[in-house]
Amino acid sequence: MADSFWDRHGLYGVMAEFAEPEELLAAAEKAYGFGYRKMDAYTPLPIEGLSDAIGFTRTFVSTFVLIGGSLGCMGGFGLLYWITKIAYAHNVAGRPFNSWPAYIPVTFECTVLLASLTAVIGMFALNGLPQPYHPVFNNPEFSARASIDRFFLCIEATDPSFDLVKTKAFLAEQNPLEVAEIEK
Repeated sequence: MADSFWDRHGLYGVMAEFAEPEELLAAAEKAYGFGYRKMDAYTPLPIEGLSDAIGFTRTFVSTFVLIGGSLGCMGGFGLLYWITKIAYAHNVAGRPFNSWPAYIPVTFECTVLLASLTAVIGMFALNGLPQPYHPVFNNPEFSARASIDRFFLCIEATDPSFDLVKTKAFLAEQNPLEVAEIEK
């Protein structure tokens, strides 16, 4: 029931601002241990172990790339087979019509092309991009300092464990510089 309540009232979540990466990492681990699952961390630099701390799981981009590359491989080989064996069969220098060593460059290029296109399209689709607006930019501190020297942890209102008062109190216990509500 909390999901619909917060959706109606336009609350995206609660965000805590930290000065040091270790503080953010500790807060993220405690939040995950406390039962929060829909949260995200924003940092100006990579922090080892942060993805595990917020419960980031494996994505399906690699599976999509494998499927795209396999389809490109089969498509490239099938196209050349169809051209040389079925559509325009010509006997060149006494070679067989299905001379597969000649297909290797085109098959490889089709594999790489479709795999790379699938990687880019899959990454955009799974990340929900393009996204010209995100609610976290409603926080002026986030807009000013997120890419410079501050570390942020945002617990979303759609989390099943989210309760505004309890979540704000939980984040305040982590000794942040500030805890702020994020409007949609």
